[in-house]
Amino acid sequence: MSSLAIMRSRVQTPLPVDPYVDDLVALVRAEKRAVVIAPPGAGKTTRIPPALTRLGRTILLQPRRVAARALARRIADERGWTIGEEIGWQIRFERRFGARTQLLVATEGILTARLQSDPLLSDFAVVVLDEFHERSIHADLALALVKQAADARGDLAVVVMSATMDADPVARFLNARVLEIESRKYPIDVRYAPTLTMAQAVREVAKDAKGHILCFLPGAREIETTRVLLSDMNALPLHGSLDVDAQERALAPSSERKIILATNVAETSLTVEGVTDVIDSGLHKVLRFDSETAVDHLVTEHISLDSADQRAGRAGRTGPGRATRLWDQRMMLRPHREPDVRRVDLASPVLDILAWGGDPLTFEWFERPPEQRIEAAIELLRRLRALDDNLQRIPLHPRLARVLHDAGEAGVRVAALLAEDVRSVGDALTLADSPRLDHAVRELSRFAKGKGDVRRALLAGYPDRVAMRREPGSLRVLLASGTGAMLAKESGMHTGELLVALDISGELIRVASTIEREWLTPTHEDVIHEWTGSRVRATKRVWYDALLLKEINVPPDPAEVERLTPKKELDPELQRRRAIGGPERLDLPSGRSARLEYREDGSIFAFVKLQELFGLAETPRIGKSQTPVTFELLAPNGRPVQITRDLRSFWDNGYQQVRKELRGRYPRHPWPDDPWTAQPTHRTKKRPK
Repeated sequence: MSSLAIMRSRVQTPLPVDPYVDDLVALVRAEKRAVVIAPPGAGKTTRIPPALTRLGRTILLQPRRVAARALARRIADERGWTIGEEIGWQIRFERRFGARTQLLVATEGILTARLQSDPLLSDFAVVVLDEFHERSIHADLALALVKQAADARGDLAVVVMSATMDADPVARFLNARVLEIESRKYPIDVRYAPTLTMAQAVREVAKDAKGHILCFLPGAREIETTRVLLSDMNALPLHGSLDVDAQERALAPSSERKIILATNVAETSLTVEGVTDVIDSGLHKVLRFDSETAVDHLVTEHISLDSADQRAGRAGRTGPGRATRLWDQRMMLRPHREPDVRRVDLASPVLDILAWGGDPLTFEWFERPPEQRIEAAIELLRRLRALDDNLQRIPLHPRLARVLHDAGEAGVRVAALLAEDVRSVGDALTLADSPRLDHAVRELSRFAKGKGDVRRALLAGYPDRVAMRREPGSLRVLLASGTGAMLAKESGMHTGELLVALDISGELIRVASTIEREWLTPTHEDVIHEWTGSRVRATKRVWYDALLLKEINVPPDPAEVERLTPKKELDPELQRRRAIGGPERLDLPSGRSARLEYREDGSIFAFVKLQELFGLAETPRIGKSQTPVTFELLAPNGRPVQITRDLRSFWDNGYQQVRKELRGRYPRHPWPDDPWTAQPTHRTKKRPK
């Protein structure tokens, strides 16, 4: 640390983690691995990572952008450091750090991107994964990739921290020791109020609250609704889609009581000074992958018990607090939150693994996803041609990376609008004047080359989301996956037969783009045969996944004609062949085939030039009855020279006599001494040059 930084540093408030810090640094120096479990308010996030910079440059991973930025500022304030100097942050579309930065606070996806260009993380001595209990897909992947980098380097230290997780699985994965930090826990008075709305609960709690009130709601829409109902109070929103200034207003110290209306971004890491009451809706929004539509659906669900405890703990960081839960006390909550890897789209992590040089099917995941979901992600990436064009270098989902790659400058704003980080997931695309959108557009412009067709690019990015109207002008559509959906009236899609569904919520398509039929490359074709009453008709169908593009009449397959024609319409020989289930033709060693003749006496004949059967010892048997084929062996002039059902006997005993009689008459045809090793052929010998 520089002398200037020492002069600026302040006297830090003692925290429960402080007595453990030196021992932890020594443990990490010696063993390079550690798992830290410390309760909320112990100070693990603000004290341990700065201390680990004694070992070298450190990167601290956070699951959320809001927390990463706020945490960097808090550590800088505690230490007297300067943002962009000793400490900095890097999140998607935003970075503030320099060559002197010793502690970089970043979101988990940033580390994955760094690993693509620097697989050994040579710029860092220590990696800290904080709040790992949240188990985001980026955290799981970061842990797995960092472990491989650490195994390869030997001197890279890895520290995983959490307040509530089961430490054993992570400790086993890393082969690390667990350090559990005890902390004085202030009592939390937990109450249940299932009949109150959030706004009603706020007014009730505010009557005797001693400090700020932190309220947990599932999403931005619910926050705004509640804020309007509390317009006479100092109610401030806090969620990921707000601009930085709005987030800072919610987090800044204040002598006036604040009602902070937050999503789960305030559940961990973020410190909101002076909170004495928590009101918890018990709900959060999570993404769940729907294999039928290949879409992550945003759903509102009850939180887990460990999440509820973590939220309640925000009221007891500096003294006794209260937690009001807006659900019935008898409700059984899931003990632990469900990891992302079990429920979200795997396309991004699978692309990261492939670009990193790994095989997602054999990769050492922290928790392995089902194989079929990995294969589905690989198939989507194949359709996106993601590896061909290095789409992993663009900081977007592979679908949007393909859109930006193909549309170039024309697609920057569209890609930014569709990016989940620019809007609240599930919200409409209505951020035309948003500062966050403008910032994202500036950042993404660095990756845009040329100027392409936006609608074609959207098709390239969402090839599995093509939809076809069921009837002209109808809002009902059939998706390429084969499932039905409905166009929302506000989608604006009133014309056009074909479209690409860009935003699907349940069965409702809220955002779409029209496309042209000629842009679609058929995925497969088939031919169907049907008996019309007088003949068999064949129709070739051309498909794009489950969407029928066109039908064409084609000549019917003779085998299908025979199968579908009623028995009474067949000639006697066809009836005999059908009765034993025999083929129409027999494949020959020469590569050609011969027609089979099914006779009334039950015998089956094939008429073949003997040169086409060289080397064939076993007489073929046909159908359910395993009837041996009777070969009528032909001379080059097409006349029979032998009839046999025992080819082995013919080659051993009869062939030499036939050869003797015919080789002089037909010298341009092969008559080898050994028919067993000769090449079967229907051709004559080449003329000598």
